[in-house]
Amino acid sequence: MPSKKRRRKEERPKIHPKNKYSDNPPDFALLASLYPSFKPFVFYSREGRPKIDWTDFNATRELTRVLLLHDHGLDWWIPDGQLCPTVPNRSNYIHWIEDLLSSDIIPKTNSNGDNVRGFDIGTGANCIYPLLGASLLGWSFVASDLTDVALEWAERNVKNNQHVSELIEIRKVKCSQNTHTPEVLNNTESACSEEGEGLPSSSFHLPESKDKSYHGPPILVNVVRDGEKFDFCMCNPPFFESIEEAGLNPKTSCGGTHEEMVCPGGEKAFITRIIEDSAVLKQSFRWYTSMVGRKVNLKFLIAKLREVGVTIVKTTEFVQGQTCRWGLAWSFVPPTKKIISPHVTEKNIISFMLEGLQRQFGAIQVLQSVESFFHAVGASCKLNASTFTVDITASTDHCNALLRNEVKHHDEVASCSNVQEASPNLCFRVSVFQQIPGTLLIKGSLQHRDSPLSGLFSSIIQQLEDALRSKFCREKANF
Repeated sequence: MPSKKRRRKEERPKIHPKNKYSDNPPDFALLASLYPSFKPFVFYSREGRPKIDWTDFNATRELTRVLLLHDHGLDWWIPDGQLCPTVPNRSNYIHWIEDLLSSDIIPKTNSNGDNVRGFDIGTGANCIYPLLGASLLGWSFVASDLTDVALEWAERNVKNNQHVSELIEIRKVKCSQNTHTPEVLNNTESACSEEGEGLPSSSFHLPESKDKSYHGPPILVNVVRDGEKFDFCMCNPPFFESIEEAGLNPKTSCGGTHEEMVCPGGEKAFITRIIEDSAVLKQSFRWYTSMVGRKVNLKFLIAKLREVGVTIVKTTEFVQGQTCRWGLAWSFVPPTKKIISPHVTEKNIISFMLEGLQRQFGAIQVLQSVESFFHAVGASCKLNASTFTVDITASTDHCNALLRNEVKHHDEVASCSNVQEASPNLCFRVSVFQQIPGTLLIKGSLQHRDSPLSGLFSSIIQQLEDALRSKFCREKANF
């Protein structure tokens, strides 16, 4: 058991290797000696390690200021209460986009040679992504925002850095009745004034309802101008549905206004609107990307991307200290490789544990449920009760139906259960192993890794895991 724990710890994603801080984390003692304004915020542990109080906004802001100055040559400041970014974490996102742009997943369509152009959704007063992208890589940016204070300070931070100021345009989001999508106009009043002035926090509050769709100001549609082309967009979305939820972590104090932290429906609703906008703008961007704060939302968002017909989806994990975020990227540009992959897995075998099984359930019931799960979308299944395995063969349509949680009726299943031999298929085996009482090990084994559909394998196993946990494990809703 200890060796397994050590292995899992070693496999944990680390800071991006291109990140300036991957081998040289910030030296608080050195920074305190070089910058007297930072020195009062540094104290030492019993072991002599220099530390700062992460719950002190002034400390985190001053750290960001000196890191941007010391390591990036950037003159930066934000007023009290604005969202204070951590430089290493934001650098991870920049370098991940750099990887996407330099990869051969989709063809390069940039007619301006090496001039990369990005769009930062909701840049905030800190304007951190355009400043880092311009200073590190020479990229140009359009940086959008809504509130007057964000626009004012983003402009200041750009103008105070003449060496990159020509690369960054700050664009005001103008909000009015006619900038919302038709479905929003039919169901809600405008969330913004016609003059497009900065909004008070209360303007984002909507009456409580089951509708968790986004009803805020424009994001990409009606902000991107006709004929504009970008290599990518990026976004640090409002993660929370309420300001109370935003304040649940007592270990950090990075500030953040209501507009930066909160929107009805939280990040799921906000990123869903980016996806919907991308379906309108299509190849105006080579890559659409967003940061995601909760891994549980990735499955829903990937399914949404399938609905709008993207050609490629990529995900990553950003790890910095005790903070984990996820990156989600997609494109409508036809891929150079015939792999449509939400998760490009490097593993032929993926396993998970089912713990806390209810007493009436055992391995055979779980095995039968595995068969039913795949049979429900029409995939071919061969159950072997003696070896506790199910062999599955699924076509592209079956895989997409699984990712969209589409269950066919019994007559449809009967008509399409024979998988077409000529079409690309995903073939894999699911095995069920008894562990200690109340615990099963479920293992998925990919049979043909070179299949064009192999990139879907990990997402499908994740769907299966969610379904089995929901059905069989204690304190879960029935599946």
